[in-house]
Amino acid sequence: MGCTNMNARMHGHVRNVICIISTLGASALAMGNPAGIDANLARQYFREARAICDTDAGRLWGVGLYGPMLFVDPESRAIVANQADADGLLREQDGVFVGRLPADKLIANAPTRWAGALWAMIVWPLPQDQRARGRLMAHELWHCVQHDLLGPVQRDLGMPNTSNSHLDTRDGRVFLQLEWRALDAALQKGEPGRRTAVEDALVFRAYRRSLFPDSPAQERALELSEGLAEYTGVRLSTKSDREAMNDCTIALRQGTRRETFVRSFAYSSGPAYSLLLDRAAPDWRKGLTLADDLGDLLRGAMSIVLPTALKAEADQRTKRYNGELLMADEARRDTARQQRLARYRARFVDGPILVIPLTHPSVQFNPGNLQPLGDLGTVYPTMTLADAWGILTVTNGALLNNTWSEVRVTAPKDTTTRPVKGDGWTLELQKDWMLQPGKRTGSYVLARSTAG
Repeated sequence: MGCTNMNARMHGHVRNVICIISTLGASALAMGNPAGIDANLARQYFREARAICDTDAGRLWGVGLYGPMLFVDPESRAIVANQADADGLLREQDGVFVGRLPADKLIANAPTRWAGALWAMIVWPLPQDQRARGRLMAHELWHCVQHDLLGPVQRDLGMPNTSNSHLDTRDGRVFLQLEWRALDAALQKGEPGRRTAVEDALVFRAYRRSLFPDSPAQERALELSEGLAEYTGVRLSTKSDREAMNDCTIALRQGTRRETFVRSFAYSSGPAYSLLLDRAAPDWRKGLTLADDLGDLLRGAMSIVLPTALKAEADQRTKRYNGELLMADEARRDTARQQRLARYRARFVDGPILVIPLTHPSVQFNPGNLQPLGDLGTVYPTMTLADAWGILTVTNGALLNNTWSEVRVTAPKDTTTRPVKGDGWTLELQKDWMLQPGKRTGSYVLARSTAG
């Protein structure tokens, strides 16, 4: 997740490629040289990660964050790790451990179970800027302990499966951005200006959520995963509260430039609320659970009482944040969005398609460019998806339903070639899977072969 270069940090889901090892990479690995990864740099980065975790000394979350780390080159699939693995798949070389990631493991900035350990996998190369690099490494290391910190309910690795499609509507986007503008002001102001700005942010947040009944739980899930991971990265990679708040305000402003907010908003909202909580209630992290909401925690810590007339209050407070111009901009965007939705419906609903079932999918994608399609699911312009049937690589759109039980791509012209290919997608199949005719002429469904 996710999210500095924000796209590079949106950890588990930005690098949507499946990489096949090249002949050159294989030869270099055979000689013990991790192709594509500078081992000296890797050692330096591991030392940096350990140093920021040692400096923290468990104060932030009550546990040490340094643990197993993998740097992976997407071209060669070469690995450089900071420790040996339990299965003996890596070999020691000059103080690091090298090897090659199997072809069935997806490459992404994400927590990854492999070779007897839970690793913080990070795609090579890492950011050149040391603070951005430290933020990324701390973000991924936190994900490896988040389940212990927040309780046993959340057992998946990576982003929670929440659509947050309301954040692609006009009102959802408007009042999220107004919330961000108020949080930006709160981070920069002293009292009493900070309190006023926090009240504004909480009013915009509450009003937005009142418009979309399922939104509190959906937003909370992502803020407690990606939001807290990003907050941890900001905290551990900066040397002062002022540095942390400056980085946070930059993230809030950069967040508005993304195509959509549905899976990326927490990279901005999470650190902002968390840093404000650090000031209002320094021990707020103790006892945190998946049922907690960062906005509610801040409201309680600052003894803020929200008004009952939310709409009137939200409308009034927009004037402080240039809300009229924002609403006009979002109205124009929404017109273009409706046209885009019509094209996607023609492509993935009305036209010939291939339906692929999902049972235990592993997915990498870019959280910043998704397009919700209502009850039908979400269009992922680019993604890599692995399941029992093989690996699907998408470069020109796929429709993933809201329950993550199936994905749709356009129908292939030739079902006999391997790998199967269509308009902007490639499907590498296991031998016991085949394409069968679908309900509509020209459509197909992927099914396990009865002969297999």
